[in-house]
Amino acid sequence: MFQGSYVAIVTPFKDGKIDFKKLEKIVEFHVTNGTSGIVPCGTTGESATLSYEEHENVIDCAVKTAAGRIKVIAGAGSNSTAETIEMTSYAKKSGADGVLLVSPYYNKPTQKGLYLHFKKVADEVNIPIMLYNIQSRTAVNMEPETIAKLHNDCKNIIAVKEASGSLEQMSKIIKLCPKMDMLSGDDALTLPLLSIGGKGVVSVVANIIPRETADMVNAYLSGDTEKAKELHYKMFPLIKSMFIETNPIPVKTAMSMLGMCGGELRLPMCEMDPANREKLAQAMRDYGFKV
Repeated sequence: MFQGSYVAIVTPFKDGKIDFKKLEKIVEFHVTNGTSGIVPCGTTGESATLSYEEHENVIDCAVKTAAGRIKVIAGAGSNSTAETIEMTSYAKKSGADGVLLVSPYYNKPTQKGLYLHFKKVADEVNIPIMLYNIQSRTAVNMEPETIAKLHNDCKNIIAVKEASGSLEQMSKIIKLCPKMDMLSGDDALTLPLLSIGGKGVVSVVANIIPRETADMVNAYLSGDTEKAKELHYKMFPLIKSMFIETNPIPVKTAMSMLGMCGGELRLPMCEMDPANREKLAQAMRDYGFKV
């Protein structure tokens, strides 16, 4: 169900409030540039600093603007199972095509706790679910056996965004549940993941180069591995520049340089260090942007 280039979109702010006009333009940008789907209210969307009302409003805006032209996978994860169910229920009510559920952060649940958490959400809300495994943000790795058990036991847990950084782990998950859609949670590993059976990416860099990211994924999936490899190496330095500070600081700064939205972030996210900002600008110039 989930294949291609999905973009973890930023949440644009203006004077401390969500800039919905810019958000609409961002969604339209992806509709017209080959993106398979957008993921609002994820890590890149600064979901941890959004109020419940803002979270709902961003999902509503994304769904309404997309209008069925591209998929909307709403970020709905929390470190509280009850809150996750509440946000997942809202995403379904809003008309989202699915939800992205990050592993509960801070709590450090056991593998059994992770299984029970996701199973309860899947049982309570009948909507396609993409698990999000990112130990660097959550402190706990969702083991391949846990992911496979959830996929086998819950008919609506159909995909996983893998950001473990381990191709060995990704290979094991694909081996255990080959019908589960696996998407890369790390732009630099999208091509390697595709080569072992992945279906695409939930991308950060595609906020500014959606067409190229989509073209790379589509080229590989259609059998043009040489074109995919060429695009991967062209994009690679720009991809690395997106993570010289904590995401989404660099990508939002890049978007502000391109006039796509303001660079405003919410604390504890803050303005880029000037030296890093220049490194980012140089990487963008090297790619071909005029900044």
